[in-house]
Order: sequence, then structure tokens, then C-alpha cells
Amino acid sequence: MGGTGRVTGSCFLLEVENQKILIDCGLFQGDAASRGKNHEPFAFNPNEIEALLVTHSHIDHIGRVPKLFRAGFIGPVYSTNPTRDFAEIFLEDTLKLLKDEIRRKPGHELIWDKVDLKNALDHWKGYDYHQKFKLGNIEIEFLDAGHILGSAMIKVIAEGKTLIFSGDLGNPPAPIIEDTEKIGQADYLIMETTYGDRIHEKSEERVEKLAQILAEVEAKQGVLLIPAFAMEKTQELLYELNNLSNEKKIGQISFFVDSPLAIRATAIYSKYENYFDKDAKEIIKTDEEIFDFPGLTLSMTSSQSRQIANTKNPKVIMAGSGMSTGGRILGHEQLYLPDPNNAILFVGFQVKGTLGRRIKDGEKNIRIMGVDTEVKAEVKEISAYSSHADQTKLMEFIESAIQDNAKPAKVFMIHGEVESSAIFAEKVKNELQIETHVPVENEEIIL
Repeated sequence: MGGTGRVTGSCFLLEVENQKILIDCGLFQGDAASRGKNHEPFAFNPNEIEALLVTHSHIDHIGRVPKLFRAGFIGPVYSTNPTRDFAEIFLEDTLKLLKDEIRRKPGHELIWDKVDLKNALDHWKGYDYHQKFKLGNIEIEFLDAGHILGSAMIKVIAEGKTLIFSGDLGNPPAPIIEDTEKIGQADYLIMETTYGDRIHEKSEERVEKLAQILAEVEAKQGVLLIPAFAMEKTQELLYELNNLSNEKKIGQISFFVDSPLAIRATAIYSKYENYFDKDAKEIIKTDEEIFDFPGLTLSMTSSQSRQIANTKNPKVIMAGSGMSTGGRILGHEQLYLPDPNNAILFVGFQVKGTLGRRIKDGEKNIRIMGVDTEVKAEVKEISAYSSHADQTKLMEFIESAIQDNAKPAKVFMIHGEVESSAIFAEKVKNELQIETHVPVENEEIIL
């Protein structure tokens, strides 16, 4: 029902005998046509859905959950405990963005409001990894996807078949969080293919590359913009900047996190230190503030955000949104992109049609908040900071489901642009001799 032939809008309906279970209910993101799909009615009857299972807290996986309640769903929502906490702040922020979009482009109604959000949160239940539970004859288990804190693959056992809904798979080794766990034998995989057509830089090179970019910013006395997702990207960067600071590898640079949402998300990270990997837990023993270091300023208010422009260069500004589709990063891009001494660094996936994707792809003349802006700043990317598995790690994920020569009967390629999914499907078929399928939206498949 979404997340097929595209990266966003994750939504899958699983029917087992008379039971109907929904996996994810995310927002469509990207160009105007994609966003317009959020206003369409669901292609199923929400009253008939028994429960909603959520893989993780990114908005393309949870952004229509309150809409589901508005449309008549009254069942429980299940996720890991961190996902439930993150969902609250991300959905509150999304409501503001939805209201802003309505104000800018009248003609649409709000797809959900704060009453629907409260209803959703009141029905939301948290579980731990490997804490199995049953929905009628269906057994459910959350496995660690290693994508963001609390992210889960959903293991479903029904009618003697084992299905794995991957959600978004991580890019290990990643700072702070545990690696994606091995899934064991499964009959069917419904898996993401965001980077099914490419391979990231080596993860061990990313800190070295980050330090090099910081040195260039200092040498040019410029400004480095980082459109950063409030969840995971900001915390990873703060964690590694803190380590660089401890190792005296950062010069005289001012750093700003200009995102109230990212600041709130970082506080939730601190609440769930038991989910951290062993390296992060070890560092905490000697440095309790793993997301803080000298020279860092957290800008909560609009006034504090505006003051950043008065701070002397060199400086680094991390602000949302991660794909430059809104938020405070837009004002900074408008101000700093025309200067060739400055740079913009992309550390996450940029959906087709977004401003971030257009800048990354090399457009030199763009429009930001109604103002024509020339891009003279250097455009950089560190793909190893992606929280999505690349082609190699996606193959390893499938291989972990092959046990004693028993292979999955079929692998479904989702959460990828069409070309990416198709390339990966062909690779799996040729190299692992496993049947693959790239579904289209609203396609019904009988297993």
C-alpha cells in the first residue's frame, strides 16, 4: 500500500485467514505528486485492521498513523519502546510541517490533527527486542535492524510460514547502535532496497573524511552546512565530533545544532543507553556527555537560530530537515550557498524531487522560500554515514536467511526507487538463485 517503487510511504497489509494486520503507515515524501498521495483515502478499510506494527520512527514509516485513527482504526499500535518515544516528538513536529504546507498551498485539508495524534499515542504499546507476542494465530517478534535507535525488523510466523519485514536495514558498523542482527531461516523476505544499486565508502574512512572537511572549512574560514535528520544522523555526528574533540583533532571551529527536534531526540537517546553498542557504553564510562564537546551550541529558539549568522567563521551548522524540504536549514542555505568558500555536506539519502536531491545532483540555480539562490558552495557527500545498508550489506542480509541450504522461497524488493530495486532483484536472482519480485503499489500477492 506504499513504499513500493519508491522509498517513502511505507505501508503493507498482511491478511492471514480472517485477520488483517498493517505493517507501517508512513508519509509519502518527495515531489508534489508524491506528497499529494497523503491526501488520498486508504485503499483498505481501516475499521477492518486488527493491529498496526511499526518498524521504526522515521516519518516515511509513521507519518500517516494518526490519519489511520481519523479514518476509523481503533486497534493497538506495536513497536519497540524507543520507537514509541521518538514517534511522539516526530509526529508533533510533522503536524507543524503539515500545517505550514496547508498555509502555503491552500486547497487541501489537514490529513490529521492533534486529536488524532493523541488517539494514536494512547493506543501505542512498546515492546523489547525478542519479546514475542501473539495476535490471534500470528506470532510477532521485533529484531534489531541496526538502522536507528529502536529500529526493528518484524518477524511474523503464520500458517507455518516465516516472513521478515525488514523495515530499513542499518549500515554497520555505525556509531552508538548495535549492528543489524542475523535473522536466521525465513521463507519470505520483504526487504528495503534503497541502495540496492550501489556500494558505500568504507565506514572506517568516514571519520577521517569528516575531519578533512572540517580542516578545509577552517582553512577557508568558511561555513559548513549539514542538512541533518533529527534522528540518528545528528546523534552520530555529535558522537564522532565529540571523539574528534577528545583526540584534539578539531581546530577553532564553532558548531551549532539548530534543530529543537534534534535536541529533543538526543535527550531520548540518553534515556535508552542500554540499547547502545559496547563501544558507546565503554566511552560513557569516562565521558558521560557523548553528545557534547567544547565549541558546541544548541539552538532551541528562533532567536538563537538567527544569532548564528552573527557568529564569526569558521562554523558548522547542523539543521533540519535532512532533505532540505523545510525547517531551519533553508534559511542557512539561502544565506551561505552563494559563497564559494562555504560547503554543504550530505550524510543521508535524498529522495527524488527534494531540494536536497537537486543540490546534491548539481543544480546551480534553485529557489529557497521564494528567493532565487545561486549554489556556489562546494557540494560534498559522505555516503558511509548513510543509515541504510548498501548493496553488499543487503546481500549479506539475504544470506543470513539461508540456513543449511534452505533458502527463502522469494524475496520482495521494496523501499527503493524502481531502478535500484530492479538492479538488486536481478543480482539476487543471478548470484543466489532465489526468486525475486519488485511489487507495484496496491499489488496483492498470495503466499
